[in-house]
Amino acid sequence: MGHAPARCRAARCALPAHLWRGKSSLRPDNFGSIAPNAQESALKPADRRVHSLVPRNQPQHDLTDASRGKRLQRVLADAGVGSRRACEAMIENGDVSVNGQLVTTLPAWVDPEEDRIVVAGKVIAQPDRKLYIMLNKPPRTLSTAKDEPGADRRTVTELVDHPAAPRLFPVGRLDYDTVGLILLTNDGELAIRLTHPRYGVPKTYRVVVKGSLDEEAIKELERGIYLAQRKAGHTQGAVRTAHVEIALVAREREKTTVELTLREGRNRQVRRMLAAVGYPVKKLERVGMGPVKLKGLARG
Repeated sequence: MGHAPARCRAARCALPAHLWRGKSSLRPDNFGSIAPNAQESALKPADRRVHSLVPRNQPQHDLTDASRGKRLQRVLADAGVGSRRACEAMIENGDVSVNGQLVTTLPAWVDPEEDRIVVAGKVIAQPDRKLYIMLNKPPRTLSTAKDEPGADRRTVTELVDHPAAPRLFPVGRLDYDTVGLILLTNDGELAIRLTHPRYGVPKTYRVVVKGSLDEEAIKELERGIYLAQRKAGHTQGAVRTAHVEIALVAREREKTTVELTLREGRNRQVRRMLAAVGYPVKKLERVGMGPVKLKGLARG
């Protein structure tokens, strides 16, 4: 790339627990694969060796502390080994070990990021640690991991000086010249929860427009503006924007500063809405995404 990586001023951000509470378990692609017949063989206990005749209610291992993490059978199911019931059978048949210790009784709790789990002789790959970076995006920077072939524009991932930077991706997008808050992560499910319209996560922008924004224009913006909708490169009518929350910050003769909070994310929506009521945007900065606020973080 033509630009040397800037020193990272990005900050790790602790996202509140409610953003991922209730998430359904995924099957990460980076888990090691298990023999194709693992589930089938797990359902035939008569054909498998039995290493313990101890009743299920008498665990013979040190994995009985629920605070360790997740149930072992759930971790195996999430890794694609088989159904949860089939994984329970594999454990009881002596096919699973944790940190070199054979586990044949349930319940058993493990930490998939720390424990070495082996099933039928194959190690379950540990999932990547989830990483969350808050960046104050500067202007003239692409909100993508890579630029188009042949182009030479700086991207947000180039500003992150971290070993895991190549595996991070931005959550949502900001225009090339728009500045402010952008999150980078390797957590695909959280990214969907923050950006998909059905979750309605608010995004707040501080906007400076040309001229003195009057009350009539503010009310019109709050009610919704009809904007052209494009699909597959073609305009397909106009759709009214959802309700917008507007807070007046400062009003002068030459310019007005407001904060707009949206719960949808159309292409260049803020600029198009304000242009539609006759007030072109002079400066645009995203300052919030859900509970995450841009405070005390230098640009870049």
